[in-house]
Amino acid sequence: MAEWQPLKNYYGLSLAQNLADKVRAVHLTFAAEDFVQDVAAQIEPLELKARVSLIAAMLRRYLPTEYPQAVSVLLQTLGPELTETEGIFNDGWYVLPMAQFVEDYGLDHFDISLDALYEITKRNTSEYAVRAYLLCDRDATLAKLRAWVDDPSPHVRRWVSEGTRPRLPWGKRLDMFIQDPEPTLALLEHLKSDPSLYVRKSVANHLNDIAKDHPARVIEVVGRWHSEGGDDPRWIVRHGLRTLVKQGHPAALAILGYDAGAAISVSTFDVQPTALSLGDSLRLSLTLSNDTDAAHDVVVDFRIHFMKANGKVSVKVFKWTALRLDAGQTASLQKTFPLRPITTRTYYPGHHIVDVQINGQIAASAAFELAM
Repeated sequence: MAEWQPLKNYYGLSLAQNLADKVRAVHLTFAAEDFVQDVAAQIEPLELKARVSLIAAMLRRYLPTEYPQAVSVLLQTLGPELTETEGIFNDGWYVLPMAQFVEDYGLDHFDISLDALYEITKRNTSEYAVRAYLLCDRDATLAKLRAWVDDPSPHVRRWVSEGTRPRLPWGKRLDMFIQDPEPTLALLEHLKSDPSLYVRKSVANHLNDIAKDHPARVIEVVGRWHSEGGDDPRWIVRHGLRTLVKQGHPAALAILGYDAGAAISVSTFDVQPTALSLGDSLRLSLTLSNDTDAAHDVVVDFRIHFMKANGKVSVKVFKWTALRLDAGQTASLQKTFPLRPITTRTYYPGHHIVDVQINGQIAASAAFELAM
């Protein structure tokens, strides 16, 4: 198995040389050695996005001055379309600077650039680059995307959903869709029964984004999708409502068949060890019972009140499990949660609370002390 390395490392001298070779093969006057040397002189201290932007800027320096000719050269270097949906993050790393090139330098050539992103996304992804075009001319870009909702390539159909997500991680935030989600909801209507799970996952993530700002509108939409039946839309509904479920939203829970008022009792909730250091793992143990005379579906989450640097707390909800309890049935659950450093969370020492949440309701709490 290949040794893990940070994603930014893919965008170094090896990729620059590979890209230079591809460009020179179709554009014989490309100064490949100068291109690689310029990249080498600047790239080492840079992080991921800055590395991609640098390579795009060096392409702009050494490709033909006229943008249409430059982007035509880049498109000639593209290999065959990806035939598998899993390949997007395994192959085609060299393509991402091309999407950045189109994002940074192509806004004055709208149709050429959108068509270029269409081709690029079939080899990797243009979900970040297309956002610059949405911010520049929302209506014209949406018109292009609407024409591609039935495209034969699942990469293109996913791009329609992923590229318009209002809160795409690492992407420019699309405030116009945060304020008014209707244009993108219209796209999702076309994609909710897509044959590709790859596309449906994006639809669910897009819905989850919208739910953070317009929960009532999402409840209205997914309630209709759920009632219309079909395994694919119902799968999207379940995953698209995950933030609202974690928040204990009654309507979201009801759509998924969880009764917030069901008499599910907790007899034990234990957190061990009660004192631990960064790098250790929490062990959660829970015993719960269905005290009613009917079966109930139950979703169990847990919340950790993380200490912040200023002494306040930040509450984060984590999935535990979902199960069905028959009338009078008792179940024992265990969960291990590692308290290890990750890039998206900084730990601070002190008193931490852990809640267990059953069908959106806080049912029990325990505590632990974290030392650094």
